[in-house]
Amino acid sequence: MAKSIMNDHPTVRLYHMKREAGEEMHIAPVDTQWLRDLCLHAGADDVGFVSISRTELDAQRQEILSLFPQARTLISFVCKMNREPLRSTARSIANAEFHYVIDDVTHIGHQIVKELEVRGIKALNPPAGFPMEVTSGGKSWVISHKPIAVAAGLGQTGIHRNVIHPKFGNFILLGTILTNAELTSESQPIDYNPCLECKLCVAACPVGAIGSDGHFNFSACYTHNYREFSGGFTDWVETIADSKNSKNYRARVNDAETASMWQSLSFGANYKAAYCLSVCPAGEDVIGPFLADRKRFFQEVAKPLQDKKEMVYVVPKSDAEEHVRKRFPHKEVRLVSNGLRSKSIRAFLAGLPHMFQRNQAKDLVATYHFTFTGQEEAQATIVISDKTISVKMGHIGDADFQLIADSQTWIRMLSKETGILSAVLSRKIRTKGPVKLLKAFSRCFPS
Repeated sequence: MAKSIMNDHPTVRLYHMKREAGEEMHIAPVDTQWLRDLCLHAGADDVGFVSISRTELDAQRQEILSLFPQARTLISFVCKMNREPLRSTARSIANAEFHYVIDDVTHIGHQIVKELEVRGIKALNPPAGFPMEVTSGGKSWVISHKPIAVAAGLGQTGIHRNVIHPKFGNFILLGTILTNAELTSESQPIDYNPCLECKLCVAACPVGAIGSDGHFNFSACYTHNYREFSGGFTDWVETIADSKNSKNYRARVNDAETASMWQSLSFGANYKAAYCLSVCPAGEDVIGPFLADRKRFFQEVAKPLQDKKEMVYVVPKSDAEEHVRKRFPHKEVRLVSNGLRSKSIRAFLAGLPHMFQRNQAKDLVATYHFTFTGQEEAQATIVISDKTISVKMGHIGDADFQLIADSQTWIRMLSKETGILSAVLSRKIRTKGPVKLLKAFSRCFPS
């Protein structure tokens, strides 16, 4: 009886009529040129396509499929930002441009998905940047847009870790769409070297996050540039909680910082720098003034950012603090926590290379064996040598220092919810080897 009633429903009858008439929608193959035109008409400035099976996606294929199991083809698209607003020393102007184009990326992704859905193609557009999965306990972004864009032929990565488009240079934001469509053809990475070896991004970065040798200090960049995002906001809230009264709070956080945090909470989180994007001369539309007069380009674009008097946020005793005090003495150093906390042993081990401060390890040569017991069991070998770090699972070779810790105690200690002394006395943490090696290890990861 219920089945008969359902079959008599007008929507069900229409579906069966279309199916019998051969009007059932099919999703494959989709003409690549048609899809490209659709994306450009929606407002994208450039677009490329990548099959889910491509080797460039090996590192995040499982994450993509867990997010959208039907994924067959990924659409990567570019939205161009205006150059002069981004180069402004007034961060309000630069951030307005960021937010405007981020909204563009979201809107364009929505429009493309809407058009595909009309044609019976399943599609999903993850956020360009924010909102994020901030309560996930792992990485907060659901998809990594940059490697997808490179695989889709939209540019190559520079030493500042941003994708440089051959025409628009750095002045772009990326969007990605996952679809269940199969295309008649797909894009390929382009043979394009974006680096001009000008090192302007190295010179302009206020925290020294970009090394002239290509090294990137994630912690330095995150602590300053993203001060008013999740980690910095957490640190600010805890500063409020720890303050005895309003006078004590104002001694820790000045009025300008409070106003800036209010602005981020009201109108969208603001970036503190992103100068690496501002000064990069790569890209067909950008390179002319740089090649015509490099000295003038530096004076007009990079020098104002270097000379700007501003607050720079760094973790105490980090490479970034050392860099700012030496290179930019006219900038005001603000010592803070970046709010980054490992919520699992897996996250702790994965995060070590990103938090590593190589200048704090300049005289350290040691192999560490870590053993975690209890709720999350794991073994790892950490080798620090020649100002580099290597983290591998399992115990490899002979250790100069060994540490055995209850996993939950270790995580609580990293969050400063318990001290190492009490953990050692309770035998929750045990060590073997010179204590100076443990102290040297700690110096490499200031917090």
